[in-house]
Amino acid sequence: MAAGFLLEIRRGTQSALLVIREADLPSSPVDVSVAADRLEVRSDGSCKAAALPAGVRLGPSSCRGLRCLPGDGLHLRMRLHRPPPSADLVFTLRESLKPQKNYVFYCQSCGDIIVKDRKFLRVLPLPSENWSALVEEWCCHPNPFARSTLHPQHDDCFLGDTFFLLHSGSKSHVPESPMCCSETGHHASQSGSNLKSKENTRVTCKRCKTMLGEKVSPDTIKYYVTEVIIWPSEGSFSTTLRSHFVQSMVAQCLVELSSARSTFRFTIKGDDGKIYILIWLLNSDTLLVESLGSSSSQSIFTLFGDTSVPSSGPVGTWNAVKVLYQPCIKSRNKDLADAWENDIGVHPLQFPSETCLELLLILGLSTTSLPPSLRCMNSFQVAFLKM
Repeated sequence: MAAGFLLEIRRGTQSALLVIREADLPSSPVDVSVAADRLEVRSDGSCKAAALPAGVRLGPSSCRGLRCLPGDGLHLRMRLHRPPPSADLVFTLRESLKPQKNYVFYCQSCGDIIVKDRKFLRVLPLPSENWSALVEEWCCHPNPFARSTLHPQHDDCFLGDTFFLLHSGSKSHVPESPMCCSETGHHASQSGSNLKSKENTRVTCKRCKTMLGEKVSPDTIKYYVTEVIIWPSEGSFSTTLRSHFVQSMVAQCLVELSSARSTFRFTIKGDDGKIYILIWLLNSDTLLVESLGSSSSQSIFTLFGDTSVPSSGPVGTWNAVKVLYQPCIKSRNKDLADAWENDIGVHPLQFPSETCLELLLILGLSTTSLPPSLRCMNSFQVAFLKM
């Protein structure tokens, strides 16, 4: 049987925190042996062992800070003998969508085809959310874009932080929604719209009724990156587990924005305009290694209809981002949420409200899977979003 452990590796500092979980430690004296590629726990003639994934090499002679915490287990820190290869965690939607290629758009939840065989002449990133204010600030003449909006033409795809805009003139498997009002600005600002108009502009999957996006003008549909999978027409499509997809897409958004804008604090907003979560990106160079020994985490994603069984057998390895977060539902942390919303150093990210609740559940389950001493930091909760 494998020993239950958690190994948090930081590529940037070439360091690792190893926690051997308490439930895997017998009451009798134990002998813990850490090799470059292997971990063993011996007691009373028995031996629990776990091999580390390929590419992970520890420096046993650098072990320090050994301590035993009730409820956690044994903690020790060490250097890496050979750091694992760096991971490219930058958001890949811009790179995966290319002009002059055919794509199929699928509903991520059920796999139904949303848009079939769509070819784009232009795939363009949208400017930052305050681009209009910058034009006013820097131009010596009236803003030439004041009366215009950035909406795609038939063969365009415009990419935002958490969404992409398409012209609705394509054959689509989504129902046509009546329009109550046309929103302006490339971000299709939610301010000033009421709940009724929101319901009328929602775009949903015909099969599973999941919200995919919304109509931001009579000719433009905004699809959220957490709800739609884009696949080359000639490729063989395969579904992705919902929980894995949501946390991976959100993590990639956080990494890209923190890299491009030096922004590390984010408000997660729903399409109803409410703040659901405050997220502080702590680091993005984490390699998380976890053994499913006798004290392994429960199947933490069963509420999404899937499981958290690692892809590599008894030891799972994930590229991950480490975040601090605070939930804001039911008026929790309202003062802090108001302060963050008014802070220009905090970047808002918008997703469907249902997805915000899914993300909050994913974060909470990640927190409870950690040893108790690692679940909180500076009054925030700690979680990992796996890639």
